[in-house]
Amino acid sequence: MLQAAPSIATRAVYSLAHLAALDRVMAIAEFDAHGVLQHANDNYLDLLGLTAEAAAGRSYVSFCLPAFVACGDYDRLWNKLLSGQSHSGLAERRRNDGRHCWLETTYIPLPDENGQILRILKVATDITQRIEHEREQQKSLHLLSLVADASDAAVMITDSASEVVYINSGFTRMFGWNLEEIRQRSAIPLLAPNLDDEYAQNYRSTLRNGNSIEREELLTSKDRQRCWAKIFSNPIFNSDGNWQYTITVLTDITIAKVHEMLQRQTLEHMARDRPLTEVLETICHEVERIAPELCASILEVDEQGKLHPLAAPSLPADYCQALDGLSIGPCVGSCGTAAWLNEAVRVDDIATDARWEPYRGLVLPLGLTGCWSTPIRNSMGRVIGSFAFYFRRPRNEASILLHQRLVDACTHLCALALEREHSRTRIRQLAFYDELTGMPNRNLLHAKADQSIAAATRDRTSLAVLFIDLDRFKQINDSLGHPAGDEVLRQIAGRLQRNPDFDIEGRLAGDEFIVVLPRQSVEQTTLIIERIQAALAEPISVAGTTLSISASVGVAMFPTDGHDMETLLHRADIAMYQAKRSGRGHCSFYSSEMNQLAQERMALESALRQALENGQLHLNYQPQIEMSTGKLYGVEALARWSHPELGDISPARFIPLAEECGLIADLGRWAVGEACRQLAQWRTKGLAIPAVSVNLSPTSFHNLELPSIISNTLQQHALKPEDLTLEITENILLDTNPGTMKTISEVQAQGVRLSMDDFGTGYSSLSYLRRLPISELKLDRSFVADLENDEAAQALSRAILGIGQSLRLTVVAEGIETQAQNLMLREQGYPVAQGYLFSRPLAPSDLECWLAERVVTH
Repeated sequence: MLQAAPSIATRAVYSLAHLAALDRVMAIAEFDAHGVLQHANDNYLDLLGLTAEAAAGRSYVSFCLPAFVACGDYDRLWNKLLSGQSHSGLAERRRNDGRHCWLETTYIPLPDENGQILRILKVATDITQRIEHEREQQKSLHLLSLVADASDAAVMITDSASEVVYINSGFTRMFGWNLEEIRQRSAIPLLAPNLDDEYAQNYRSTLRNGNSIEREELLTSKDRQRCWAKIFSNPIFNSDGNWQYTITVLTDITIAKVHEMLQRQTLEHMARDRPLTEVLETICHEVERIAPELCASILEVDEQGKLHPLAAPSLPADYCQALDGLSIGPCVGSCGTAAWLNEAVRVDDIATDARWEPYRGLVLPLGLTGCWSTPIRNSMGRVIGSFAFYFRRPRNEASILLHQRLVDACTHLCALALEREHSRTRIRQLAFYDELTGMPNRNLLHAKADQSIAAATRDRTSLAVLFIDLDRFKQINDSLGHPAGDEVLRQIAGRLQRNPDFDIEGRLAGDEFIVVLPRQSVEQTTLIIERIQAALAEPISVAGTTLSISASVGVAMFPTDGHDMETLLHRADIAMYQAKRSGRGHCSFYSSEMNQLAQERMALESALRQALENGQLHLNYQPQIEMSTGKLYGVEALARWSHPELGDISPARFIPLAEECGLIADLGRWAVGEACRQLAQWRTKGLAIPAVSVNLSPTSFHNLELPSIISNTLQQHALKPEDLTLEITENILLDTNPGTMKTISEVQAQGVRLSMDDFGTGYSSLSYLRRLPISELKLDRSFVADLENDEAAQALSRAILGIGQSLRLTVVAEGIETQAQNLMLREQGYPVAQGYLFSRPLAPSDLECWLAERVVTH
């Protein structure tokens, strides 16, 4: 049991003035010399989780950890106290519930009058939370140190005097020092010796005030290599609020910073449209500022694989000049070899490297011992240049890393600058020269021609503008393919460019070429045109085929036909079309009558468009007769145009016009719709018309929607597919549009019949004919016209009939105008006839009358 009252010694201690206050805030206990608890205040009991009854008689050793007792620390402590010595320190003790607590304790021995130790007074403060917090901090710091060592970033901890106390392995990798080499050294003079004391004072002042610092600085490593670093410094304060440490994280941003600085300067120069050499010299200067041990060089590699120096501000001009024009290869120094291999070439000793053997005498006298060259590639991966470093002494690993970063940053910018220059050159080429032939295009041609016209005006001389158009060039593209056509154009361009009679020539578009002949009369121009046509007519070999090319030439003369290039070019174009109408290989000089015809053609084209839009066209129908029975086989729909002002316009005039101006497909769609409507109307009236045929051009079959258009039209008018026949010409055999045959097959698959019109006059090919899904052939009227007097025509008509019968095709003879023709064709066995002998093309109402008359007469 606890004693009722404290001992005399205890009362003496308690008599101190501050004892009451101490008792309120401290844990206090009193043990006898044997370590038995004699008295404990409430704070002590609460600290150890005891009641007064449970604490009575407890020995001090029962509060200690077994390990503390077992190792002898308890005995040493108690013997010290019994010897009269006080003790202070940290103690880990065990609570009544088994949990541990940490105490900051002071032990005071209390002797009697004779110096004999009677009591041990213990004063303690609970610091468990503080100890646990410190342990957590230590654990966190340990984990942070592991993270820091695993990080690529450099981490440095300095004390309040800014002296180094910790660095991670990333710091060692970045700057070369280990901790023992720089412990307690001032960080700023170590890493940035170029920064003054004022900077250091401001740095420390900012941290002392509790502010973080973020900066970018050029720092120096142990081996004096420089690198750019992103610096984050954060102050750490202790529990008293005093600045204790600074944690600094340094990230290597050399490549990004170099790239940023180089990019800013390079792009600024490019934005100001500075010359390429000036842009590249800026890159070299910046590299040499960051790494003074280097000499930078930039070479261009042209399309022929030759080197051309662009920038090398620290190399002698005569050395650069000696490199100009060298061909790249496997043993052409570092730059020529790197460009040849399309990979970096690093030569550390020029004196012994075989790749430098032919050029050692150029470079070794300059004190240069090594050269590292990297190819500069464009966006397609092709080598367009080389970026090189020359150095005077061997490099260490740190400098190699910095140099690689510089290479990575600079080659991209060099490629950008070179590609931009190439693009500008390319743009100039595209703006003024034809890409296929290399000849001046319309822009440059006009500029040169304007100069010649100005000179002719000043000198009062004449000038000729020639518009040259190749004859039947489309057939070359269609039969041999566009690559062959392009080769023909290139060869023709070469012949024109080599012609000594003129120095202004160009390609306008497609197969159209322009030649300007200053100081030439009409007679002189005519002679030159003859020489041009003779030169163009020489055989051309392309795609395994020998071709003979002819050209139609139109000529406009200055000042007679115009005073500016636009007018002269337009009128030469008109003359060229007139030459084409005269046949292949002709020449025509412009006249006012031609201009009038051209204007009439344009007016007629506009009127045709309006006629299609306003319904001014109509169809006439010509009967087709079965020869054996005289019955109606069908009718052919033929387009007619009656203009309110121009009157009736012949199909021979407006059908070719529709072909030329791109209206023929629209005309074909209209004809199909109108013919089907009319057939349905006749059927409604009870007229027995078996079928209607409509002519379509090859262009109509380019439209992949044509099958559905025909299907919808037939359905709209309640007609069957066999009620409609589409007539096509042999020109379709040369049509290379990929959709043509697909469209033809789909139309035929619906049940719509196909007829080959004008057979025997075009590009008849039995192999093509066999592949076309046609059901009918129409003998051209030219054979019929000569039947009575031309045995060849008779033989050909029999042959065509035989072809049709062998292919199980119905053969129609059209253009029959006489009884003799009719008789001969009937005797040959033709099943169907068509022509003026039976009826001219009739309006719908006239055809109805014609049918009525046949009923009466038959």
